[in-house]
Amino acid sequence: MQIAVLSDIHGNYIALEKCIEYALSRQITTFVFLGDYLGELAYPQKTMDILYSLKEKYECYFIRGNKEDYWIGYEKKGATGWKQYDSTTGALYYTYHTLTAKDMEFYKSLSHTDELVFEGLPPVTICHGSPSKSNNKLLPYEEKALTVVEKDPNSLILCGHIHVQGVFEHAGKTVLNAGAVGVSLQGQGKAQFVILTGEEGKWSHEFVSLEYDVEKVIEDLKTSGLTEYAPCWSRVTEHLLRTGEIAHATVLERAMKLCHAETGKCVWPDIPEKYWEQAVEEMIP
Repeated sequence: MQIAVLSDIHGNYIALEKCIEYALSRQITTFVFLGDYLGELAYPQKTMDILYSLKEKYECYFIRGNKEDYWIGYEKKGATGWKQYDSTTGALYYTYHTLTAKDMEFYKSLSHTDELVFEGLPPVTICHGSPSKSNNKLLPYEEKALTVVEKDPNSLILCGHIHVQGVFEHAGKTVLNAGAVGVSLQGQGKAQFVILTGEEGKWSHEFVSLEYDVEKVIEDLKTSGLTEYAPCWSRVTEHLLRTGEIAHATVLERAMKLCHAETGKCVWPDIPEKYWEQAVEEMIP
């Protein structure tokens, strides 16, 4: 059997369509989604409509990522604290205010980790960041991550979150990162996912990278108003989409350091726009 494993769509419905089209061309009709369905890109409902349609037609498995936790947590807090026209939270504000009751119900129904069991094959752990927490990272050089891997009962762990495709082994187990469909890092601006093949009692994998219409995604940023909702954040997004380099978190960290150096303090999400502008000018050509 074959399974398409997709993570970190972040609202890139154009890249998602390309990945699904490719999977179906390979006669793959089982899909695993590892969370972060929406994020910094335009027209979120287009992504959700694709996912709901796919769920009706094919065998699909979904788990919750840290972005879904954001939406749920923000709702619980009374939907206050994020701002329009603000590079720190503008994209979050934009996306949250497009969500429907159906979307929120769907996210709340998801678990943070799950186990896939298919006859004749070893069970598989699926998670977004790590089996212990959605925003943790499974990295081969971090002791805490290796401890989590050691404790997991299964020999194969599928994850996402860091937006970088990769695989490593530890303690007789394999950790496989699917990369990102929507905003891949180190992926040369391509949509990425993994095809998992199970045969003769074992799993093997194939990394997939696909070109898609990046310029249409960037055009959507502008026509949707996202470049106004989150000005500098959208500039980082545009650069990342084209090149696969320089993550939002990297620019955010620099903006916060600039803010702290000048004011003596900087607490997320209160980062004045001028520090974002400085960081972007320094880091993005």
